[in-house]
Amino acid sequence: MTRAVADVTQWRLTDVFIDIASAKGSTPRRKFDRLIKECEAHNISVVLTKSISRFGRDMVETLNAVNRLKNAGVRIIFEQEKIDTDETDSHLMISIMESLAQAENESRSQNIRMGLAMKAVNGTSGLYKRKLYGYTKDKDGELVIDNEQAKVVRDIFRWYLDGASVVGIIKNLSDAGIPSPTGKEKWNKRAIETMLSNEKYTGTVTLLDSATQEYLYQMKECHPPIITESEFRAVQDERTKRSNVVTDEKGTHRKDKKYSSKNNR
Repeated sequence: MTRAVADVTQWRLTDVFIDIASAKGSTPRRKFDRLIKECEAHNISVVLTKSISRFGRDMVETLNAVNRLKNAGVRIIFEQEKIDTDETDSHLMISIMESLAQAENESRSQNIRMGLAMKAVNGTSGLYKRKLYGYTKDKDGELVIDNEQAKVVRDIFRWYLDGASVVGIIKNLSDAGIPSPTGKEKWNKRAIETMLSNEKYTGTVTLLDSATQEYLYQMKECHPPIITESEFRAVQDERTKRSNVVTDEKGTHRKDKKYSSKNNR
């Protein structure tokens, strides 16, 4: 791009604006925003960009930016599509090219998802071997049981089935001086709740579709189990009983009373 600027004697390179971030709409584009401000401040008269897909993430963002720059008297050149906003029909061309670019991005995203799905089917997905508390990896990258951590996992499941609340389990761990998975002195409720709901401790791994978060593929005996399936199911039944949310003829709502592991005296 800098060579392209150098080829035009009337041009002088003012600045280079590069955003290195996700293409998702929620990700801030600080350099892009600064580009717009510099143009509206009349510090830049020509913007040279590689392509429409590099300039904007979708048609709305692209056309909005183009309109703002044109109103500021700024000329935009899209090198790959050979579009120059100084041309009278450039607005229509940008709409067409942006639609094509968006369709191409969606197709590429679909191909990536299909590739991940194929890996899930043939068992080569790295998600099957993602490390978690209670396990370590051997030299081949396979999950193997960490005996010390596995004992903690079994204790947590046993305490819960014996009637201990999550808060009670945290107290037991603290009293025993057992650090959390992140090395902190005190465990948090989220860590305990996630562990109690993680089927991976039975040796079974279920993969979800990244877009819909719905069930996709499941592999049993993926790695050595720490908890039996019957223990895991018993814990899930117990979690349902203790849940403060119920669904009945009145719809989904919270119970009048929360579960407590304490006995009334």
